[in-house]
Amino acid sequence: MNIDRRKFVSHLGLLSTATLISANSLIGATRPKKTKLGIALVGLGYYSKDLLAPALLDTEYCYLAGIVTGTPAKAVEWKAKYNIPDKNIYNYDNFDQIANNPDIDVVYVVLPPSMHREYVVRAAKAGKHVFCEKPMAPTVADCEAMIKACKDNKVKLSIGYRCQHDPNIQAYMKATKEGKFGKVRMINSAAGYFDGRSNHWKQNKALGGGVMGDMGVYALQGARLATGEEPINVIAQASTFRPEIYKEVEETMMFQLEFPSGARAACQTSFGVNMNHLQIQYEKGWIRMEPQSGYSGNKGSMSDGTLINFPYLKKMQQPIQLDNDCKALLDGTDLLVPGEEGLRDIRVVEAIYKSVATGRMINL
Repeated sequence: MNIDRRKFVSHLGLLSTATLISANSLIGATRPKKTKLGIALVGLGYYSKDLLAPALLDTEYCYLAGIVTGTPAKAVEWKAKYNIPDKNIYNYDNFDQIANNPDIDVVYVVLPPSMHREYVVRAAKAGKHVFCEKPMAPTVADCEAMIKACKDNKVKLSIGYRCQHDPNIQAYMKATKEGKFGKVRMINSAAGYFDGRSNHWKQNKALGGGVMGDMGVYALQGARLATGEEPINVIAQASTFRPEIYKEVEETMMFQLEFPSGARAACQTSFGVNMNHLQIQYEKGWIRMEPQSGYSGNKGSMSDGTLINFPYLKKMQQPIQLDNDCKALLDGTDLLVPGEEGLRDIRVVEAIYKSVATGRMINL
């Protein structure tokens, strides 16, 4: 009798579990598939306020669903401006509760680089897809931890390299891939602007400051995307024009790269000089881009007279980036710029700092 009773209870439990699974499957099958993803911005500084939030008003596959801020006044301002419900407004203490909010599908981390790892990992553990601004993080170890957290929690991670979504950037990448002018021989890539601030995170080492991780990745990306290869060694030189401002980090960085094909790149980046250009010298021609990483549009020309000046389908680059990434999430396809791409840059950035510290060429 005891055996029979145990069998009965066991069968009843299996039946209940099967019924629950069937019910959940039915609910999942009948729930309407989302056509737009809700994004929560973490950090409401300049880039979120002046670029990402306006961009999210001009997107097809996503919208501004929530915010995370440590400043109550900003919460009030954004709530009124974008009609954000109270339940979608978080601070840094209750951030993890975002896991229980079905309105939010993606967390976009727009914080100083030193905070990227923490909030990408927390967002991943909350079961949310993650977009993270560049630079991905200060160290390779940080980047690897971010990638692992997203994989472990079965969410996707994209890095905010808006330029890779630009048709003009894609045009010179295509020319190299197709061998339009033969092999790449030499590259000059530069990205910089004059920053007059003295108390921003970009001047603060603990927050991930320094020009190399910020503007420097544009110069580095120019060389990497132009060759379609990863560098095999680097040598670098750091300098500072204004030591009274740049006390902890470099203001200017110059670095030279060698690629497996034999191509060489000379790259420059600075917070003290306005520059934004890319020149690719091939066996049988050249491509010039100026600007190569601007907000308002990148353009250039080829030695055969071809112009690189595709018009944007949107007023800004950011809506294109956001829509491309969110459509990939909705369709279940690969992201254009996954976390691994950010990691590739930071590997080189770490080697650049090592070269400056040692005065030697660093093999990658």
